[in-house]
Amino acid sequence: MEYNVKTMEKSWQEYWAKKRSFEPSEDFLKEKKYILSMFPFPSGRLHMGHVRNYTLSDAFARYYRQQGFNVLHPIGFDSFGMPAENAAIKNGSHPKKWTYDNIDYMKGEFKSLGFSFSKERELATSDELYTKFEQGFIIDMYEKGLLYRKKGFLNWCPSCHTVLANEQVIDGSCWRCDSDVVKKDMNQYYFKITQYGDELLSDLHKLEGGWPKQVLTMQENWIGKSNGLEFKLSFDEKSQERLDSKFEGFSVFTTRPDTIYGVSYAALAPEHEIVSYMIENSLLDSDTIHKIKEMKNASSIDRQKEKSGVALNLHVVHPLTKKHVPIWVANFVLMDYGSGAVMAVPAHDERDFDFAKKYDLPIRGVIKPFGEEFSADKPFTDVGELFDSEMFNGLNSKEAQAKIIEHFEDKKIGKKTTNFKLKDWGVSRQRYWGAPIPFVHCHDCGIVMEKKENLPIALPEDIVITGEGNPLDHHPSWKHCKCPKCGIDALRETDTMDTFVESSWYFLRFCASPKNWEKEAFSKEQIKYWMHQGVDHYIGGIEHAILHLLYARFFTKVFRDLGYLEFDEPFGRLLTQGMVLKDGAKMSKSKGNTVDPDAIIEKYGADTARLFILFAAPPTQELEWNDNAVEGAYKFIKRFYERSANAYKTDKIPFIEHAKLNKEEKFARKKVYEALVRAEDVYTEKYTFNTMIAGVMEAMNALNLQSNSDVWSEGYWILTSIMEPVIPHTCWEISSQKFSLANLVQQKVIDEVFVENTLILGVSINGKARVEIEVAPDASNDVIIAMAKESASRWLEGKIIIKEIVVPKKLVNLVVKD
Repeated sequence: MEYNVKTMEKSWQEYWAKKRSFEPSEDFLKEKKYILSMFPFPSGRLHMGHVRNYTLSDAFARYYRQQGFNVLHPIGFDSFGMPAENAAIKNGSHPKKWTYDNIDYMKGEFKSLGFSFSKERELATSDELYTKFEQGFIIDMYEKGLLYRKKGFLNWCPSCHTVLANEQVIDGSCWRCDSDVVKKDMNQYYFKITQYGDELLSDLHKLEGGWPKQVLTMQENWIGKSNGLEFKLSFDEKSQERLDSKFEGFSVFTTRPDTIYGVSYAALAPEHEIVSYMIENSLLDSDTIHKIKEMKNASSIDRQKEKSGVALNLHVVHPLTKKHVPIWVANFVLMDYGSGAVMAVPAHDERDFDFAKKYDLPIRGVIKPFGEEFSADKPFTDVGELFDSEMFNGLNSKEAQAKIIEHFEDKKIGKKTTNFKLKDWGVSRQRYWGAPIPFVHCHDCGIVMEKKENLPIALPEDIVITGEGNPLDHHPSWKHCKCPKCGIDALRETDTMDTFVESSWYFLRFCASPKNWEKEAFSKEQIKYWMHQGVDHYIGGIEHAILHLLYARFFTKVFRDLGYLEFDEPFGRLLTQGMVLKDGAKMSKSKGNTVDPDAIIEKYGADTARLFILFAAPPTQELEWNDNAVEGAYKFIKRFYERSANAYKTDKIPFIEHAKLNKEEKFARKKVYEALVRAEDVYTEKYTFNTMIAGVMEAMNALNLQSNSDVWSEGYWILTSIMEPVIPHTCWEISSQKFSLANLVQQKVIDEVFVENTLILGVSINGKARVEIEVAPDASNDVIIAMAKESASRWLEGKIIIKEIVVPKKLVNLVVKD
């Protein structure tokens, strides 16, 4: 049998498309499996990371179809975003054309790799229909109070006239034009994700066992729930006068109330309203203002590195000791955590300590190690004993926390508070290629929601992307409209939505019936069926462990509360695959170490790429690209195909009387069924495709050592079924020629092949292996010793046996001397 890979793969791809082989059934009485890979941005070409991701999901989908499940395995494109605008600037193309041209190309690549996606549920998030449904959800969320508008500090490039994401600010400069980036106080829309902070945290326990522990920990840390004390630091009289009595003081939050007596300074974020007031009213000198602006313009990450600050010549009164505490502006204090102000205890906090050392500020110890004295040489951050803390002296610092909070509450000067690192999600972007926010600005009515019957608010196509500002702001007609409420002239919102919004509900969109695709975002009937216990297997990179997965969980809970859903969590099981490396580094065009999937398919075929991806490493580990191993994968598939000639044609699995087989035939059957057991473990528990494939290789070698055509045919009936999720084109070709496709179904393990009628034991003389003996499983030690002596007689001549050792089911060792 000649292995003509190009003809064969193309033929089966056309067959699957014509037969609609991968469309799910509308029979909701069947048990379902919803298999989903994180959808790609249509950048133009697949990279090997994509191939790994979708090969994994395809293997799951094909396996569960064999097991008789109704399988939904859809694909879409996360098609809004900055890369399309960047390409428009670089190439002079329209973002929409660039995006949809890339989608068409990538669809061809998906087909060439044999991925079994549902064609009837394909989507792109930039489709106007998708935007229509999404804008309807946004209006519902606004009505429920989950979306609001306020000012916030954003990265602003004054040259490009646009907002930049944190990752687009490089060393304080715009990644595109290299201009200095500034922080600009701008109106921004926010989702009130903090309203769900407690539930997002507490529901993580529901995902234990289905999600990697690492991801659960990352989400827990990102949400960052902490309990502590919130209290007010009041300005002294002199400071209030300097501030024209505009501010009485400011609130701070601490998780370490046990250190309250050690406060030696307080620090404000550079963006804090008190600091802004002092700058606007010329209460600071130019050098201080310049330093504060430098702090503002640094990225959040850079601000946590080298500590810097300036004194404001203001003081607050300590709420307990009544001592005066100096106020500083410090770069490490961020407005998006707590109130943008902190109490600083350098004796018991490393960050506060570094700052105090740099600016020669007091270090007041109030907790010491048990049985030891306090040392100011470094911060003491462990549990210890309080001192210099008035009535709380001698207390264990852990116990003191609750007592000090209680003291503050009794005196009505503070309260126990829960805080979150998680902040409300800013979702507006000052860019063109995104979903328009469906609001109107009316002079009389304020912010007004567009009427749902007018949706979608689609993007105008007659724009030019220059990189300077948002084209929607400058469009001659698009933003001009009538107020949906009062009818007077009004302006559309020109901000578009963060693309994380689209990816936060796309998995639900696939739960719409193709028959009603344009009428509803998803149907309750389909949702109830496909999302029962969530997406069964969700596959994607670990880099999405926080934001995408957290936002998708948030949207699910919001949709539940809006009455669309009846469940709490979207993804039952999560598999985070490792990166694909080459020469020890992540594949990157700039490093020149990329591998083009199209070139691999052209040379070896899609099945070779798929086999290498699944065999080279377990999915959760990094995969090192190896050209020789790719060549080896191709040779194995070719050999696997050619040896199928030893099987005869049949439309049912051959019946074999195991007891009548010889040793080699029994061994071959055992290895075949061992591979089948491994396959079952792969998809339900371990994801170790490499060990499954190794088992198939072992079975092939065992089949090669015998010549029974029944055993060959049974073996290939099963092995072809096992390998179909991995190398589908080759297996469908073998199955069509030999088994009329009847074997591509669930296979049953036969226990009799694992029953040992005899045991093979090694015989050693003084620890050196000499022969093997075949004994009955229930043979006594006396019988085994006798058989060992007889088989090894040539090595025992003239020797005296001084010890006989039987290791059950393994070996016999005879210790001899001359």
